[in-house]
Amino acid sequence: MIKFTIPLEPRTKKNSQQIFINSKTKKPFITQSKIYKQFEKDCKYFIPKIETIAKPVNVKYTFYRSTRQLCDLNGLIQAIDDILVKYKVLLDDNFTIVAGHDGSRVKIDKDNPRIEVEIIEVDEELE
Repeated sequence: MIKFTIPLEPRTKKNSQQIFINSKTKKPFITQSKIYKQFEKDCKYFIPKIETIAKPVNVKYTFYRSTRQLCDLNGLIQAIDDILVKYKVLLDDNFTIVAGHDGSRVKIDKDNPRIEVEIIEVDEELE
């Protein structure tokens, strides 16, 4: 089992998108906001350097937000899954590696927003 905490306010990728126009092609494209990009960079300092996980695991997140503002649990999960792939904790976030997110939830802690991560190996073979 691997456990660690990211002491940052949880962010989603979906709610942090911006539309820009490509200066060469003049076509619009969507990118993440500066706030999300900074969040992704800041996460790096709290993620343990471990051997990349390439076998089935359950990844449980407990997101502690500083406000009661409604949020999408799936969006929070997707953002952190992508960050764990980017920083090579997980080889990929597809179902052959991330078998589930059992137990993930959102809670409120006004004084200490954070993300608690727990990765547990799953003893099941895909059929």
